[in-house]
Amino acid sequence: MASNKAHHATGFAAGVIAAAVVARLGGGGLFHIGVLLSFIAGVSGSTAPDWLEVAWWSRARRLWITHRTLTHWGVGWGVLLAVSYHWIGRSGYAAPAFGFACGGVMHLLADWPNPLGVPWIARRHSLNLWNSGHCDLIVVAGAWGVAGYVLMHGVLGVSVLRYLRVG
Repeated sequence: MASNKAHHATGFAAGVIAAAVVARLGGGGLFHIGVLLSFIAGVSGSTAPDWLEVAWWSRARRLWITHRTLTHWGVGWGVLLAVSYHWIGRSGYAAPAFGFACGGVMHLLADWPNPLGVPWIARRHSLNLWNSGHCDLIVVAGAWGVAGYVLMHGVLGVSVLRYLRVG
């Protein structure tokens, strides 16, 4: 598991990625509200697999589900990402859902190098590269590298910055 700080830092990168994709696909809507909502949801989604495990309805606030099980399931996050991507520009809910899914997928990618791994499809898989909290800088740098690439080259190689008429 990446540290909480790493999940927040990669979450901002996921928010940038989501906002860039939503802007490029025309899902921003009036005053680009969809772009802003996708960014905010991306940041929130980056910690969601962990806080969704907490039983907020009880006083104890303990986990209602075992850590890194259903809330970390790659298929669920992937389906949300694909379905919301499909609906960008057609539904007002698609942009924030896409941002939330981008953040969730980024969380799973940040947890993947840990020996505990992530249940991508049926069982957990780990890259087994380092223990929790170590090498967070690599994970954060990778996330921001992808965010920079998406900003510069956009979706299918079309620059998001050119689409937004920036730079």
